[in-house]
Amino acid sequence: MRDPWVDASHVLAVRLDSLGDVLMTSPAIRALKRSRDGRRVTLLASPVGAAAGRLIPEIDEILVYEAPWMKATPPRSGAGADLAMIERLREARVDGAVIFTVYSQSPLPAALLCYLAGIPRRLAHCRENPYQLLTEHVPETEPARGIRHEVRRQLDLVAAVGARPADERLSLRVPATARARAHRALQAAGVPPGRRWVVVHPGASAPARRYPPEQFTAAARGLIRRLGVAVVLTGSASERDLVRAIAREAGPGAYPLAGRLDLPALAALLEMAPLLVANNTGPVHVAAAVGTPVVDLYALTNPQHTPWAVAHRVLSYDVPCRYCYRSVCPEGHHACLRQVAPEAVVDAARELLEATARRAAE
Repeated sequence: MRDPWVDASHVLAVRLDSLGDVLMTSPAIRALKRSRDGRRVTLLASPVGAAAGRLIPEIDEILVYEAPWMKATPPRSGAGADLAMIERLREARVDGAVIFTVYSQSPLPAALLCYLAGIPRRLAHCRENPYQLLTEHVPETEPARGIRHEVRRQLDLVAAVGARPADERLSLRVPATARARAHRALQAAGVPPGRRWVVVHPGASAPARRYPPEQFTAAARGLIRRLGVAVVLTGSASERDLVRAIAREAGPGAYPLAGRLDLPALAALLEMAPLLVANNTGPVHVAAAVGTPVVDLYALTNPQHTPWAVAHRVLSYDVPCRYCYRSVCPEGHHACLRQVAPEAVVDAARELLEATARRAAE
């Protein structure tokens, strides 16, 4: 009997969490797109995930949905938005849905949504017996039998229906207009033309994943004084005060850009940069997608989200409470990051910059 996934001309990719999660799913989405000629891929994503999805060329359409089972969704009364999404999915005439999750998430709420929308094929990793909610499922083995990188997890899922990419890199297309905006932002910030610069991104959505501001300041100062580079500090509008304070304390050679770049312009800036220094947060995966080396200050909240397929250094301090999966440090000491010396950040940056220079000279 012919596999119905082979004939699925319109596939729904469900990824309802954050920007970085959508980017780490992009190799699997590419596999789905290219495993059948003419296949259409629609992404069902959160608002922040949709922003990343708009830069992934293999995605044809995006539906924005704030699922009530996701922690970032604001509280609401009533199921009107959920019923409307079921109807919207029904109208889309999707042949199959692939539900992408981290292993701590259940796929079953999304599977029920797709079942009620009449989507005939539904695939996901699942720990329990899904009965009719999933037509195909890959048994959940994490964490009991080891933990995979998030990219590998999603590639393994789509491989179950015969979708395998020739290229496993993250996928992101930078618009030309975004490059122009990034250039203007650098000029407006006063970065001297011709001076080498690196990007430092000191923010993160979860407090447990933030390297202390005073240590970011010391690292930025070391990058400027020891390596002779300018430091371009990025962040969201809500991180403007943090970024300005670090730039002020780091001294001449630090240039704050918080709140001045949308996601496409940030991607363009990272594409131009020789290096990103950041917490484990969305811009790390944007940098990986455009091929920019990363120094990743990696809080040991989980092991799955290191930079994928790009030169990088992961810096952390081993602690007994590693892999706590918490947004706020449960011990209150933040030792997995606080014990990383700013000098180690500068040394890692130097190593990556020198390695990049050697490759360019070969």
